[in-house]
Amino acid sequence: MAKNIKPADVLAEVIVKGMQEKKAKNIVKIDLSHINEAAADYFVICHGDSDRQAKAIADSVEDVVRETMNEKPTSREGQGQNRWVLLDYVNVVVHVFQKEVRDF
Repeated sequence: MAKNIKPADVLAEVIVKGMQEKKAKNIVKIDLSHINEAAADYFVICHGDSDRQAKAIADSVEDVVRETMNEKPTSREGQGQNRWVLLDYVNVVVHVFQKEVRDF
């Protein structure tokens, strides 16, 4: 029997691809779909070594998702210093940290 693939599963994989294109570090995809009342089906988390890399990773995720799935995030937070950038795709939430912020 074939596994039922949900749109959030595909979106999470596309997000990981966008992160990998900018050499994101320690990419973690957390499946929350089995948790009742969870804010999303997935959290996808990574970090970059600088504010420039964190911004580049977040921009890459947006570009790859837009090109592949024709979707935009409903919101983007943390653009000022790019210490922690959050992209909300409703069913998948992306967290891009600078290393020292993630380590905290």
